[in-house]
Amino acid sequence: MPELSLDRLNKLLEPNCLEVLGGFDCAGEPEFPDWAHCLVLLGPSEPGFWPHLKAQPEWGGPDPVDSWSRRVIGRLACDLGGKARFPFGGPPYHPFYGWALRTGRIWDSPVKLLVHDTQGLMVSIRGALILREVLEFPAASKPCETCVAPCLSACPVGALTGARYDVGACHQLLDLPEGADCLGAGCQVRRACPVSQGYARLAEQSAYHMGRFHRAG
Repeated sequence: MPELSLDRLNKLLEPNCLEVLGGFDCAGEPEFPDWAHCLVLLGPSEPGFWPHLKAQPEWGGPDPVDSWSRRVIGRLACDLGGKARFPFGGPPYHPFYGWALRTGRIWDSPVKLLVHDTQGLMVSIRGALILREVLEFPAASKPCETCVAPCLSACPVGALTGARYDVGACHQLLDLPEGADCLGAGCQVRRACPVSQGYARLAEQSAYHMGRFHRAG
């Protein structure tokens, strides 16, 4: 098998419309296996992720996105001699928020949601690979540093600000006619991010996740 590199890993991810969102060196850290050298975060690659996912055998099941993620990322981890970790399936939960902040490509935004250098507030982490290889991860500049932060004032009811997330107010809005835009096209705060606006995520995908979020609430 050819030596694993970041480019080769992304090539392996392409058939499943996934990409590397970032990663970091984890060698010697007690929460990881003693053979581990790096952790890699994976997320959807656009355009194409949502149509691909809907064509998979998991679609139509109770938790198709998580079930698909577990199968695809788990299999890849085994093929590479590593381990997979997921941001679901707990408690307990793995510290994905903290892991994301270590990548140099994902940061806490003004509204405290994670923001990615190319996906903005639409970033979605489907899983992580713990690998034996040492990979070189490029760093990036935090987009918020030069942004006027439209995310801070985008929520129609002020449910999501830099100071708090009022989950109850968010659900109340989604029950009203005024919340149809958020429910049908995705959170207005996430869509207000200039980087998000350049990311080819389908409104249908955002609507699916908003619907599940609202039903669970």
